[in-house]
Amino acid sequence: MTGPAVRLEPWAPGDLPLLERLLGDPAMTVHLGGPESPAKLAQRQASYEQPGSRQYKIVVGEPGEAVGEVGYWEREWGGAPAWEVGWLVLPERQGRGYASAGMSLLLELVRNDGVRHDRVHAFPSVPNAASNAICRKLGFTLLGELDFEYPHGSGHLMRCNDWRLDLSRA
Repeated sequence: MTGPAVRLEPWAPGDLPLLERLLGDPAMTVHLGGPESPAKLAQRQASYEQPGSRQYKIVVGEPGEAVGEVGYWEREWGGAPAWEVGWLVLPERQGRGYASAGMSLLLELVRNDGVRHDRVHAFPSVPNAASNAICRKLGFTLLGELDFEYPHGSGHLMRCNDWRLDLSRA
């Protein structure tokens, strides 16, 4: 059995409505501490649409329907540089394999990025069973639970799992 046919497209200037549905909706952000403000969403949109942002839409079909997003960014973790990854899929499109397929494509981009790090981390909240299952399915290793600040710089702590994918062995 194969997964759904998806592709990744770079985030674009017209993608604010998708971002509003992903991060501005209380139901979508229940595992992220709640929705972001319109000002924060506009700031995030401006950042995501910049060339080289490493933020992508998960797109299915032709001419293409955006069903979610995936992205990666650099961070310091455990005293060494690493990649962090994240993903979101619209509620009506969840449970169809789009997040796993999008993350598989994203991990190929990470492996081929000109900046080399040995590790990729994902930090889904402990009660987010679906996101934790994606990490397991993609070969990440569960390192344990921790308190994690999200969004970065907000002071808001969440109880998350620390999942790591070792790129030197992948």
